[in-house]
Amino acid sequence: QVHLVESGGGLVQAGGSLRLSCSASGLTFSGYAVGWFRRTPGKEREFVAATTWNSDTATYADSVKGRFSISRDSDERTFYLRMNSLRPEDTAVYFCAAGSTYSHFMAPSLRQYINHWGQGTQVTVSS
Repeated sequence: QVHLVESGGGLVQAGGSLRLSCSASGLTFSGYAVGWFRRTPGKEREFVAATTWNSDTATYADSVKGRFSISRDSDERTFYLRMNSLRPEDTAVYFCAAGSTYSHFMAPSLRQYINHWGQGTQVTVSS
């Protein structure tokens, strides 16, 4: 059975940085597109960032462009979301995901087909 586990969340002041990690048991991320989403109470799950299976393409939500960066370990066992210049509006539960099809990360209607999801980690940015 596959489990994705996020780590690295926490409380940080506005302007600070955090790095989220996503690790898996039961698979490696080789051949998978991977990405991050976030959700705040009362809102729909929001796309944050994703990268293709070979990391040649990365896509970011407009709200995080230039501040967040997605990357993956060469051993394909962990991937990351580096978050800089954090803002209070970045406060959310962040979820990692891995899927066989990159386009599933882009379209809200297709996200139901993403293969694997983590349970989420809380990020809180204080003003």
